[in-house]
Amino acid sequence: MTDEPPLRRRPAAEPPGHAPQHPLSAQPQPAGEGPDPTDGGPVPLTAPRDGTPEPVATRAELAEVVARFAAGTGPVALDAERASGYRYSQRAYLVQLRRAGAGTALIDPLPLPDLSALDAVIGDAEWVLHAASQDLPCLAEVGLRPRRLFDTELAARLAGFERVGLAALTEQLLGFTLEKHHSAADWSSRPLPESWLTYAALDVEMLTDLRDALDAELTRQGKSAWAAEEFAALVRTGARPPRVRAEPWRRTSGIHRVRGARAQARVRSLWYARDQIAARRDAAPGRVLPDSAIVAAAELDPKDEKTLLTLPGFGGRSVRRLARTWLAALDDARELADDALPVTPAVEGPPPPHRWAERDPVAAGRLARCREAVVRIAGEHNLPPENLITPDSVRRLAWSPPDEITEAAVAEALRGFNAREWQIGLLNPHLTEALSPNPIP
Repeated sequence: MTDEPPLRRRPAAEPPGHAPQHPLSAQPQPAGEGPDPTDGGPVPLTAPRDGTPEPVATRAELAEVVARFAAGTGPVALDAERASGYRYSQRAYLVQLRRAGAGTALIDPLPLPDLSALDAVIGDAEWVLHAASQDLPCLAEVGLRPRRLFDTELAARLAGFERVGLAALTEQLLGFTLEKHHSAADWSSRPLPESWLTYAALDVEMLTDLRDALDAELTRQGKSAWAAEEFAALVRTGARPPRVRAEPWRRTSGIHRVRGARAQARVRSLWYARDQIAARRDAAPGRVLPDSAIVAAAELDPKDEKTLLTLPGFGGRSVRRLARTWLAALDDARELADDALPVTPAVEGPPPPHRWAERDPVAAGRLARCREAVVRIAGEHNLPPENLITPDSVRRLAWSPPDEITEAAVAEALRGFNAREWQIGLLNPHLTEALSPNPIP
C-alpha cells in the first residue's frame, strides 16, 4: 500500500510449504545485551529515520507541510496527543502525520487551530490510525476528517491478537520496541521537550508498516471484508463527540458510599461547582477537587471552613482558596426542598443481569443461551466476543426479543443496535435459535 521502503520485519522468511505462523504464536525473542537486527530479537526504536522534526507553528510552515503531503503518495499515518488528566477539554495539543514522499510532520494546533487546508490534500488517501475512536473527535475539531481509514488496533482485535497496544504490535509484527513513557504527559505544556517530540514522531513512524502487516494477516484469515465494514462505520460516526450523560455527577468515584437523597444532593452540588471551575480554567476536574473529597464532604456535611478543611482532599492550597465555593455548594444542597432532591433515575434498557432470574426467569434463560452462542462463535473465528457484538446489544435483544422469532426479525433488531452485516451474518441463525421458546438442546 505504501511507496515508502518498509522497515525490517522480525519474522524470517519461511521455507516453501511452511504453514503461515499464527500471530498469537509469534512471540518475540527476548532482547540480549545489544539487540542485533539479524538475530530475530526486538530492536529498540529510539529515533525517527529522518530525525525529529520541529513542531510546525506558523502559517508559512503549515503551507510547506501541505505542499509536501500533497506531493506524497500512499496512506497517511496520523496521531494526536491530548492532555487527558490535565485539561478539561479533550482537544489535540499536537498532531503527527507521516506519508511516503512527505516524511513526518508535527503540527502545533494551538497557533494553528484550522488544518482544513491539510485535510483538502490528504482527504482522498487512506488514513492510518491506532485506536482511531480516541483521536477522531479531536482531529475533527481542527478540520481533519477521514474519508477512508485503517485502524491498526481494531484490525489487531479482528485478527485475534491478545495484545493490541501500539508498542506490543510493533514489537510482535515488525520486531521493533517503542517506549510509551510519555503517553500520559501534559501535552498542553510549552515548549515541548525534545524527548516528547521524538516519542510523538515515533508514534507514526511505523504505522503504515504495521497497517500492511495487519492487512496481510486479515486477508490470510478471510477477515478483510469484516475490517472494511468496521472502518467504514468509524468514518461515519467516529468524529462525533461523546454522548452527554443526563446526570454525569452520578459517576463520581465512591458515590456508592453516599447514603440518602440529601447526601446525594451534596455530591451533585459540589460536582457542578467543581465542573464550572474546571471548565473555566480548562483543568481536569480531579485537579480542581478530587472525587474522594466530594464524597467525604457529602458524607460529613461540614458547616464551616475549619471543619471542611480537615477533610481528606481539602488540604491543598488551591482547594483551600475555594473553601467558600465548596461551602456555598453544600449550603445550596442543604436548602433544597424535598421534592428537588435527586431521585433514582429510571433505568434505560434491561435491568442488571444478576436480577434477571428473579424478575424474568425466561429472559434469564434467553440471555444465557445468547451469551453462550456469542462466546462460541467468537471462539470459532478467533475474535473477542465484544468485537463480535456489544454486550449491551445481547442484553437488549434477550430482554426484549422481536415479537416473532425469525432470522429476518432478529437481523432487523441487530441492525437497530448498529451491528454490522458481517456480525449479523455470523450470529443471526445462532441468536435466532437461542431466542426461540423451544431451543434445540
